[in-house]
Amino acid sequence: ETLETIDTLVIDKTGTLTEGRPRVVSIVAAGEFSETELLRLAASLEQASEHPLAQAVVAAAKERGIKTSEPQGFQSTTGGGVMGEVDGRRVLVGQRSFLEQAGVQGLAPLETQTAALQAQGQTVVTVAVDGRAAGLLAIADPIKASTPAAIQALHALGLRVIMLTGDNERTATAVAAKLGIDEVEAGVTPAAKHERVQQLRASGRKVAMAGDGVNDAPALAAANVGIAMGTGTDVAIEAAGITLLGGDLGGIVRAIRLSRQVMRNIRQNLFFAFVYN
Repeated sequence: ETLETIDTLVIDKTGTLTEGRPRVVSIVAAGEFSETELLRLAASLEQASEHPLAQAVVAAAKERGIKTSEPQGFQSTTGGGVMGEVDGRRVLVGQRSFLEQAGVQGLAPLETQTAALQAQGQTVVTVAVDGRAAGLLAIADPIKASTPAAIQALHALGLRVIMLTGDNERTATAVAAKLGIDEVEAGVTPAAKHERVQQLRASGRKVAMAGDGVNDAPALAAANVGIAMGTGTDVAIEAAGITLLGGDLGGIVRAIRLSRQVMRNIRQNLFFAFVYN
C-alpha cells in the first residue's frame, strides 16, 4: 500500500547499481615503491577490514601471489579509510581527504592520474607510507547488466532516482551520467544518507531507499519503504521492508507495478461492492 505512493527512489551505488564485486584494475606506484610492494602493504592492512573495496585489494594480492604481513594497531574510519602498522611502517589507505586530515605529504603529484581514473568510473584509493603518498589503487565495480533498463523503467513509472554514495564525486558522476540518474550526491556518510532520506520525507516526498550494506541500514529504516538487495548484508535485509532475492533492480520495478495493480484492484472491488449493495 505504501509502495504505490512512492515518487522518489534513493539508491546506493556499490552492490545496488553495480555487481558489488569490485576488483583492482590499475596500480600506480610513486617514489621508491614498486607496484608489488605498494599492493603488499595495502593488502596487509586491508585484510583486517570487511569493506568490499578492502576485500578487492586483498584479492588482488592473492591473485599475484603476494605474501602479506599481519597489521598492527588497525583503525578504521567510516567513509574515510584505514590505518595501521605493517612491518614497522605506518600505512594509510583510503580517500584523499582522509589522508590529508592525517597530514600525509606528496598527494598533489597524483591528482592528475586520480582524476583520469575517476573519470572512467573507477574508485581510487590512495596509499600512504610513513606520512608520504606511496601510490594509487584503482578499483572497478561493473554495473549490473540489468541496471540501465531498470533505471529507464523507473523513470517511465514517474519516479525520481537519486544516488547517494560514499564514493568520490568524479566516479559517482561518471556512473550517474552513464545510467541517466536524475541526481547524485557523493562522499555521503552513512549518517548523512539517513539525514538525506529524512529531509526528502520532510519535504513531502514519498521515499523508497534501496541498498545492500551495513552502512545503508539506517537510511533503509528511515525511508517510507526500505528495499534490500538479497545479495547484501543481513542487517540491511533486517532493516528493509522488501528484499529482492536476486539483488536485481528490475525487482523494484516489478514490486512497484505490482503494488499499483493490487491497489487498483482493491479500489475496483470496493467500488463494485458499494454499487452492488
